[in-house]
Amino acid sequence: MFKTKLTSKDQTAILEVLKARFHQNMNRHTGLEWHAIENKLNNSPEKLWSLNEMEKTGGEPDVVYFDVKSGAYIFFDCSVESPTGRRSACYDQEAQESRIKFKPKHNACSMALAMGVDLMTEEDYRKLQKLGKFDTKTSSWIQTPPDIRQLGGALFADFRYGHVFVYHNGADSYYAARGFRGLLRV
Repeated sequence: MFKTKLTSKDQTAILEVLKARFHQNMNRHTGLEWHAIENKLNNSPEKLWSLNEMEKTGGEPDVVYFDVKSGAYIFFDCSVESPTGRRSACYDQEAQESRIKFKPKHNACSMALAMGVDLMTEEDYRKLQKLGKFDTKTSSWIQTPPDIRQLGGALFADFRYGHVFVYHNGADSYYAARGFRGLLRV
């Protein structure tokens, strides 16, 4: 098993980054208070580790809403473009193994699992786009329904021409401008 707990120095550092981003982007989380989020993070070291992984791979995570039903704060990757440290990945392990030539080094589903985050759904992605303009030059893999995946496909999304577009591609495809955005419930 790999390390999923940060040192106290690293905990302090990621909390400072998250706090600064929270205050710089109040439009993303109207009505939420940082101290409540920070308390929850301090009681969830594994979630703080996941947020640090999101940050290290270029995701710029930020809290975007509080889910009253589950009692969880929801963090999205809010980098303007798909996170740089998660690009050139096909959709999942099966797709990665099926490539005969030019196998990608990574796949989005396994990377997300290793980071302790979920891929965004189409609904999550559309919520993100209401907060700003994201993926105007890149695209991001999103959760794919099983029936599409069983047929060899996978879904990705981007923002072009003032609209969110959801597309399909072979799950084994990968591009330098396509990564994935994570979601974390704390």
